[in-house]
Amino acid sequence: MRKPSKPWRVTVTGPEVEATSSFTSEQKTYAFIRASLGAGSPAEAAKVEQWEGGRWWHFETVTANEIRTAQAAEHVTEK
Repeated sequence: MRKPSKPWRVTVTGPEVEATSSFTSEQKTYAFIRASLGAGSPAEAAKVEQWEGGRWWHFETVTANEIRTAQAAEHVTEK
């Protein structure tokens, strides 16, 4: 199988959410995750996969709590 043009893939899940999106870079992948799991989102987690060696590999799983905690800390330091 040949390398996809978007070698990063994210599956966002939650009680009423399940969506998969692909990206061209790690930076774009994590910007999407921050937006998808931020405050007010019904999503609970994002599974990140990267195409390498001819197959999709699990890169990491990010939870909404991790993103919201980081965003709250960034908001406090901005003041």
